Amino acid sequence: MAASTHWIATASAQAVLERGGNAFDAAVAGGFVLHLVEPHLNGPGGDLVGIFQRGDAAAPTVLMGQGPAPAGATITHMRAEGLDLVPGAGGLAAAIPAAVDAWLLLLRDHGTWEVSDVLAYAIGYARDGAPLVPAAVATIGRVAELFTEHWPTSASLWLPEGRPPVTGGLHRNPAYAAVLGRLATVSSATAGDRAARVDAARAEWAAVVGREASAFLAAPHRHSTSTDHAGVLTEADVTGFRAGYEDAVSADFRGYTVAKAGAWTQGPALLAALRLLEPLPDEDLDVATEEGAHTVAETLKLVLADRDAYFGDGAPLDVLLSEDYATRRRSALGPRASHEWRPGDVPGRTPFRPPLRTSSGSERAAGAGEPTVARSGETRGDTCHIDVVDRWGNIIAVTPSGGWLQSSPTIPSLGFCLGTRLQMTWLDEESPSALRPGTRPRTTLTPTLVLQHGRPIMALGTPGGDQQDQWQLPMLLRMLVGGLSAQEAIDAPTLHTTALVDSFWPRTWEPGGLVVEDRLGDDVIAGLERRGHVVTRAGDWRLGRLSAVGIDRETGTLWAAANPRGMQGYAAGR
Repeated sequence: MAASTHWIATASAQAVLERGGNAFDAAVAGGFVLHLVEPHLNGPGGDLVGIFQRGDAAAPTVLMGQGPAPAGATITHMRAEGLDLVPGAGGLAAAIPAAVDAWLLLLRDHGTWEVSDVLAYAIGYARDGAPLVPAAVATIGRVAELFTEHWPTSASLWLPEGRPPVTGGLHRNPAYAAVLGRLATVSSATAGDRAARVDAARAEWAAVVGREASAFLAAPHRHSTSTDHAGVLTEADVTGFRAGYEDAVSADFRGYTVAKAGAWTQGPALLAALRLLEPLPDEDLDVATEEGAHTVAETLKLVLADRDAYFGDGAPLDVLLSEDYATRRRSALGPRASHEWRPGDVPGRTPFRPPLRTSSGSERAAGAGEPTVARSGETRGDTCHIDVVDRWGNIIAVTPSGGWLQSSPTIPSLGFCLGTRLQMTWLDEESPSALRPGTRPRTTLTPTLVLQHGRPIMALGTPGGDQQDQWQLPMLLRMLVGGLSAQEAIDAPTLHTTALVDSFWPRTWEPGGLVVEDRLGDDVIAGLERRGHVVTRAGDWRLGRLSAVGIDRETGTLWAAANPRGMQGYAAGR
């Protein structure tokens, strides 16, 4: 079974399974296709986080596809450029691109197919064209002026006739097709075993991207700050990076184990929320009720405040996920909506207090930040996600992102741009997620694996920036506590808080902010407002792009579920 945020990626992954490939072959094929069918939401110059478990493995593994800051990306340099935040668009905000190397690493170690076979789907769509969804066309329209006035190479690719393309029209990317074709050719011509052939493609990728991207972005160009800056990425930065694997972090909840990536992501915040909610009555965990919606929203505020105060490499997760800490944080839940930013106290640690900006002071610049769901609930786009499970019990969830077509100028020889993940770092040495060369920015990408009795039963995730774990939490509660199926849980109305420090430029927050789908009902929404929540109605079907796959251990059957919102995600299998 396969599920993703775009039907063509799901179909491509399913085609691999039909031809005898395993879940990892399928995920890689679908992942490269996402570059072509959701180019406004992810790209080859971006990043990813994955979590998986082989059918013969005893524990989950995290696929680490987040590049660190280049050697020249320092607080001193940013300050010298007149900046108080890392920009939300432009090459100066680029971390070392990591997504493609991570996909190929997964293929080498856990897949069975050759590079040329896995890339054939993406090469075909890049060469012959992929249909553009309405959101992609709308995104191009919003940044058309930026492209024509400041980023001419992006205009050449995305405005080929001087205007945005039409919805459903085929968009071709011959430059990217040539890059992928080169990887396939180099791999096929390499002597040795399959691992050596995949590694040859990885080395070729790093060499080409390092050379072309560093040379192109060295020229000053427009950033989201409305000022021009040169990038600092070098060829050595790119060729010196390799994706890798890490152990998962987990927490037990109601007889299940939920596994996430570490505190270089926001994933442990979901685990902290589950720890806090576990002993509460079931009715307090039902987001369809006033009490449940309030309790979940207030819990999210607490764990996300801890995220911003403590998360980053080296975060004290042993404390933050402990029973004692959960008990103390649980006591902070009250009957009224909090309008304060309230991190907890960790012995021996001083919580970092980011500036609490309630307004950017100006209109948000075109191309800035993550193309995620607006705080009003209006969808500007978001990230991507893909899940696959196979007949051998292999299961994987991957959230690729970054390198959106509006992130930075298109590198013409490559057919794509680099991402802007460094905007998640602070220009403050006191922050656990400060900008430091060689250190990963704390990413919002956060797929999930659920186990029972040590065996994986579900992989899931969603795009959505700061909302990713916020939308996954109600889904998990509805399944693990309420007994709903995955599709029922995805379809049910959801919510998220905006009372957090935005991970994306210009890093604002909204005290008491709560965005809900109207289907929660007038009575529930009115009750939330009486409790002091500043509620924004998003519409009936606007929040979340969840998808999931799983294994029914009692029957041995596989299942998949996808999000109906936006009429773009799809689940398939047989």
